[in-house]
Amino acid sequence: MTTSSSRSAEPAMTVAATAGAALLLAAVAVAAVAVGGGELTWTETARSLGSHLGLPVEPLTPLADSVVWDLRLPRVLLAGVAGAGLATCGAVLQAVTRNALADPYLLGISSGASTGAVLVLVAGVGGGVVSLAGGALVGGLTAFALVMLLLGRSASSTGRLVLTGVVVGQLFAALTTLVLLGWGDADAARGMTAWLTGSLAAARWPAVLLCAVVTAAALVVLRLIASDLDAFAFGARSAAALGVPVATVRTVALVTTAAVTAVVVSSVGAIGFVGLIVPHAVRALAGPLHRRLLPLSAVGGALFLVLADTVARTALAPRQIPAGVVTALLGVPAFLVVLRRRERG
Repeated sequence: MTTSSSRSAEPAMTVAATAGAALLLAAVAVAAVAVGGGELTWTETARSLGSHLGLPVEPLTPLADSVVWDLRLPRVLLAGVAGAGLATCGAVLQAVTRNALADPYLLGISSGASTGAVLVLVAGVGGGVVSLAGGALVGGLTAFALVMLLLGRSASSTGRLVLTGVVVGQLFAALTTLVLLGWGDADAARGMTAWLTGSLAAARWPAVLLCAVVTAAALVVLRLIASDLDAFAFGARSAAALGVPVATVRTVALVTTAAVTAVVVSSVGAIGFVGLIVPHAVRALAGPLHRRLLPLSAVGGALFLVLADTVARTALAPRQIPAGVVTALLGVPAFLVVLRRRERG
């Protein structure tokens, strides 16, 4: 009786926890929009947002309104959806590979996606967010396929996974540099180099909408296979014995995470360690079940990257540093902690 009651209360607790985290995220996002360079006050920021939402407030001048609506708000929202997508990808990759260090950045997927996006730009086959995301998807899938091919049956080995991911990531980083130096002009190379370090400075509404749609769709798909992902903790053979279609679930999970990573990288560059830090923190608080882990990781990832980008654009103001630098400064110590625990375990 007690067990049945606990199971019936579990979805409600998950919804409540996710809703609470989402409210915290909304408050942090509003604060992030209000701070930054310029002379805008919190009241003026609220007036700009209120006027666009149809509230009876006096609108700002076009220039001040553009700072809030066209620059700050899309940047904060893009940080949120990108963080949500990367954290969710990390949680799924850790389940599928049964490796606590799996992450789109460490596995070289982000580097492969960067190469694909740069090739699209240099080849001149399109500069829109959709064509960039398409090129990034091909590059990301190619990099991940190469990692898995090199690993063979050793995907659950921590050392081999990290080394192989680093090697493949460096290979695609070298290819990206080669393409930029060989075929890109100097101005384009400087701009793309800044983008590749993981920056949200160029965030615009089309990228926000594309990332939001793809990330939301991915969350729906991954939620449908959440229980199957739990079974991967016992190994592929045990999962198959439990009735899980292992090959199908693995393919759906990997293609979905590669698609999300590609869209995010094509919009903000390669921002690392979000997919490593956030799932581990959420797993420590909410447990390993993916029906809780996935939505809470999404909200946690959004919160983490919004805060990281806010620090990136305010810590050395008026200078801005890439958000990828902030996440790396936080992610490297976290990586070492996880690696140490993994070795002890």
